[in-house]
Amino acid sequence: MSASPVNVSELLRNRPVVLAPMEDVTDVVFRRLCRGFGSTIEVTEFVNVEGLLRGCRNARRKISLAEDDTHTAIQIYGSNPERLAEAARVAEEARPAFIDINCGCWVPKIAGRGAGAGWLRNPEAMVAMARLVVQSVSLPVTVKTRIGYGPESDMPIVDLARRLEDAGIAALTVHCRTAQMGHKGAADWAWAARAQSVVSIPVIVNGDVRSADDAERALAETHCAGVMVGRRSIEHPWVFREIAQRFEGKPVLPPTAEERLALCRDHLRANVEFRGEPYGVRVTRRHLSGYLSGLPGASAMRQRLFQTDSLSECLDFLEESAARAA
Repeated sequence: MSASPVNVSELLRNRPVVLAPMEDVTDVVFRRLCRGFGSTIEVTEFVNVEGLLRGCRNARRKISLAEDDTHTAIQIYGSNPERLAEAARVAEEARPAFIDINCGCWVPKIAGRGAGAGWLRNPEAMVAMARLVVQSVSLPVTVKTRIGYGPESDMPIVDLARRLEDAGIAALTVHCRTAQMGHKGAADWAWAARAQSVVSIPVIVNGDVRSADDAERALAETHCAGVMVGRRSIEHPWVFREIAQRFEGKPVLPPTAEERLALCRDHLRANVEFRGEPYGVRVTRRHLSGYLSGLPGASAMRQRLFQTDSLSECLDFLEESAARAA
């Protein structure tokens, strides 16, 4: 269970750098890791409201917050407004900083069923759903969405932002692509700027924020309250430290070889402690390629690490690699 509530309005208005919700990524281990590098808000994996209300073990795991999850939001998704409101009340019991509604997931099996970005097909229903969720809980409620379902010449996000504010949401995160774009093409931050210009609530800009330069430029161009970082953090969680250094006017320092190898070891240990062996080793692999990036012999190192499910073998190899690099 998280610690005592924080001032969410203040948190959201203080140039937050937010860890995006990512399925099978933003669990308690990865949230803690990114927090250590400087993320100011973290969002859980996507929580299916039907699974949560059935008492599904995986859904319950996703809403389980650690003591240091003081700035963590729980994100829920579903296609039924009443079930979303009911699930929000269940999520509220876990004492997150706030509750976020996923209205942006473009994956066809989710959006095609009316959940996630599927809500963008009917903005009026989306606003009514958000209002119901807001009225059902005492915690702040936020929405993460895209600029439209697509293809559209006039995206609905600007008018939608106004209406969602009227519905009572505390903040809006805008992924600056359409649902039909998925992750293809460039994110158009101008839409986040337009949304922020018409509301008084904080707007968080999301999409293609991959570096300190990107974060600085995104805020300068959009005047949004903060930025959200997603896929880049999977391979390079140091991005949060680098953004913080830029915002503080300090030199942006990339990770050293020693830091890269140390993070491989620390993440492996933490995942095995949390998930057990061998699964904890396997789920860390999606991160290790990025952690090792730029090191001499990185390709051979990745191959060696991916050939074993043993934590001790991985750690022994990484210790040898660190000794050679010293």
